Amino acid sequence: MQPSAPAYEERLTAPRSWWLMCLLMGLAVALVLLPFGTLPMLGGLVGGTAVSAVVVSAYGSPRIRVVGDALIAGEARIPLAALGEAEVLDPEEAQAWRTRKADTRAFMLLRAYIRTALRVQVTDPEDPTPYLYLSTREPERLAASLKAARTS
Repeated sequence: MQPSAPAYEERLTAPRSWWLMCLLMGLAVALVLLPFGTLPMLGGLVGGTAVSAVVVSAYGSPRIRVVGDALIAGEARIPLAALGEAEVLDPEEAQAWRTRKADTRAFMLLRAYIRTALRVQVTDPEDPTPYLYLSTREPERLAASLKAARTS
């Protein structure tokens, strides 16, 4: 049986400035290795850039998907039947839910460089998680996709 096509899919990629920082990290490693010669310096440039790029890519690679009857956010897979209403958060409300309004039991797929978010209530009585906080660049589209997938 072939899985259904995602109703919604988004990758939370790191901002471009972070990739510039990878190059700067490579330059810093190259400068540290400069006293040892040209070849170690070039190795440090390549190695430092590559290692920092892998770290940025790993941190900036979670996906949010609505597939079939589930919401997949990063490594979490939540059945749509266990979810309640979705609330679109503008940048100010998203900041408040990341800080002073946050519940320590909540599932948070949080990326600080994404200013908007979606907060989805968890209605499953067996689950102690009160809500999901999902950083997303398109919260309205994700909320509409969740609503459409739940009604179908």
